Amino acid sequence: MRLSRYFLPLLRDTPKDAEIVSHRLMLRAGMIRQQAAGIYSWLPLGLRVLDKINRVVREEQNRSGAIEILMPTVQSADLWRESGRYEAYGKEMLRIRDRHDREMLYGPTNEEMVTDIFRSYVRSYKDLPLNLYHIQWKFRDEVRPRFGVMRGREFLMKDAYSFDIDQAAARHAYNRMFTAYLRTFARLGLKAIPMRADTGPIGGDLSHEFIVLAATGESEVFCHRDYLDFETPPADTDFDDVAGLRGLVERWTSLYAATSEMHDAAAFGAVPADSRVSARGIEVGHIFYFGTKYSEPMGATVAGPDGQQTPVHMGSYGIGPSRLVAALIEAGHDEAGIIWPDEIAPFDMAVLNLKAGDAATDAACEQLYRALLAKGHDALYDDRDDRPGAKFATADLIGAPWQIIVGPKGLAEGKVELKRRAGGEREQISLEAALARFPEKAA
Repeated sequence: MRLSRYFLPLLRDTPKDAEIVSHRLMLRAGMIRQQAAGIYSWLPLGLRVLDKINRVVREEQNRSGAIEILMPTVQSADLWRESGRYEAYGKEMLRIRDRHDREMLYGPTNEEMVTDIFRSYVRSYKDLPLNLYHIQWKFRDEVRPRFGVMRGREFLMKDAYSFDIDQAAARHAYNRMFTAYLRTFARLGLKAIPMRADTGPIGGDLSHEFIVLAATGESEVFCHRDYLDFETPPADTDFDDVAGLRGLVERWTSLYAATSEMHDAAAFGAVPADSRVSARGIEVGHIFYFGTKYSEPMGATVAGPDGQQTPVHMGSYGIGPSRLVAALIEAGHDEAGIIWPDEIAPFDMAVLNLKAGDAATDAACEQLYRALLAKGHDALYDDRDDRPGAKFATADLIGAPWQIIVGPKGLAEGKVELKRRAGGEREQISLEAALARFPEKAA
């Protein structure tokens, strides 16, 4: 992408109403624009990051055996009356009426709708287990939206829903998602700790929040320090290995870890003093097992091995990709701007032409840019007629992991400068060597 042709509305000044780093940097880097309280447009740079997060989430959901569908944002109130949640959900639900005076709502979650889909088609235990997921926009009318996309009213959610014949099978489905979440957050460059959590309006008696420790986190959390060194499950994890996954989850839940709602001061006090971590945390995922809470009132049953109809056991599993964008910035930034993990960065590298219009630098930058694109890289070419300082500031602000800096002085010696955004390391190398650093990118 040539920056001269790109839509990147940068802000020079820090917005006064942006309270936390991620909100400030997302606005300054032209990633989002606020349209109403807690409601944002995603501009090109922000959308690129969001799409890359969605890709990782999809890959790990698919790896675990979940199947993608897409449900609508607007739902019928009748479904929620069946489950008993329509009146109980509260003012966070946006209730609307269509032109025929039918009661509708903008979905805050999808347990009822996915249960309706399931009961319409699945009849036998032989069709289980089943886990359906989608990535869709949600709306919850927060009383006080704040912190940009960290706590917005409209947000993007990956929500998955498992269906199983009994509690044991449902627990294995829970363990599959637990493991998939550990892998997802690790691939995004985040150390997420699963913590016992309140089930809230979703219901059920088993729930974990996946928490990233950060000074700007909304809630206080408590955990054992050893969790910070636990290894992520590998890519070849067998998601059909019941005992193996059970052991993995037992290990990841063997030490103390709880959100403030579930905190047990006495149990935490039993943790060795030098291993206690009391910090702020950002919730990036939440999983629930709630048994037959929805299947019983909504008649989602299957014929079991004995031919008798039995309500299915269900769980739901949420990840907020839009919130993850902010969490990644909170975890990775400096005074100059954002530091993205390589896999999530909107552009793999920025080619900076320090003297646009100069024949030699133009030619070298064109060669680099075209070669990088041919190798499958998302390269950003800053071809603007602007000062070098402005180009450095832009590249640092938006967080391209690599900068390839091309100027007349270095080029006269056959060199370009390669800068690593994360650590700031720089080196002078040849044009050919710079290209060799970035091999063909897997499709």
